[in-house]
Amino acid sequence: MAAPLRVVVVGEDPLARSALLSLLDGREDLLVAGQGTPEEALALLRSTGADLVLWDLGVDLAPDIEALREATDAGAAPVLVLAPEHARVPDLLGAGVAGVLGRDADALRLAAALHAAAEDLLVVERALSDGALRTRPAAEALVEPLTPRELEVLQLLGHGLSNRALAARLHISEHTAKFHVNAILGKLGAQTRAEAVAQGVRLGLLLL
Repeated sequence: MAAPLRVVVVGEDPLARSALLSLLDGREDLLVAGQGTPEEALALLRSTGADLVLWDLGVDLAPDIEALREATDAGAAPVLVLAPEHARVPDLLGAGVAGVLGRDADALRLAAALHAAAEDLLVVERALSDGALRTRPAAEALVEPLTPRELEVLQLLGHGLSNRALAARLHISEHTAKFHVNAILGKLGAQTRAEAVAQGVRLGLLLL
């Protein structure tokens, strides 16, 4: 039998964390390696060596976004978030998460989503997607297509990489990385990286 996936549970509300611990309790395929607040997430990841992060965003998710981006930028483990109904999935994808479920997800859906995220698959609950994952041929919407290098950069943006991280990954200067990002924003008609990622997903240009 395969070793269980080690999961860190993150959330500002201790009651919400306790509820998630109860849902995961007793499963042979998932093992809770630790729990804590968003501020503790990065340290927890480093100290536990967890395979996955299960992150409850609560009702007011804004304060969590920066901590969430720090965790995904670290690249230590995929992050599956539980989001309220009003959450904007494109913004969360732009922050580099591996999946988005509603906060009312049951134990079976949680387990399925965690295993999918561990296999580097994107998981988005249909009720939250609001069309964000509907694709159409890129030629229908883009006047000027993205170059192969820009498509490569867009893919990395989907994983939340900064300009510095992009430069290191692609062995280019940070200035060149910034140039590619700006070109992508212009071609996709996006104001932010999150909007570019969302547009890339809609157009079928981005595989997360």
